[in-house]
Amino acid sequence: QVQLVESGGGLVQAGDSLRLSCAASVGTLRMYAMGWFRQAPGKEREFVAVITWNGTRTFYADAVKGRFTISRDNAKITVYLQMNVLRPEDAAVYYCVAGTPYTPSAHYSESNYNYWGQGTQVTVSS
Repeated sequence: QVQLVESGGGLVQAGDSLRLSCAASVGTLRMYAMGWFRQAPGKEREFVAVITWNGTRTFYADAVKGRFTISRDNAKITVYLQMNVLRPEDAAVYYCVAGTPYTPSAHYSESNYNYWGQGTQVTVSS
């Protein structure tokens, strides 16, 4: 079974930084695009960031571009999300995902990710 385990969520103040980690249980996922979606209460789930399997390309939501950085360590089958200058609107449950989007635009759609983590809560106080 494939399992994605997120960690690193927590409560921070606006302007602070946080780093999320997601470790995969199956080595095959080294060949999968991996990234993050998030969902705030009362809102639709939205794309945050994704990195290709070999780390050569990254994709970011406009809302986080310039503040968040995604990276991966395929030796550890782990993806990271460094979140800087956090804002109250960044508060959400963050979900780690893995999948096989085959076109650039497909990276933004949750329908292309068949593996999902349990989610980790990020809370940002103002």
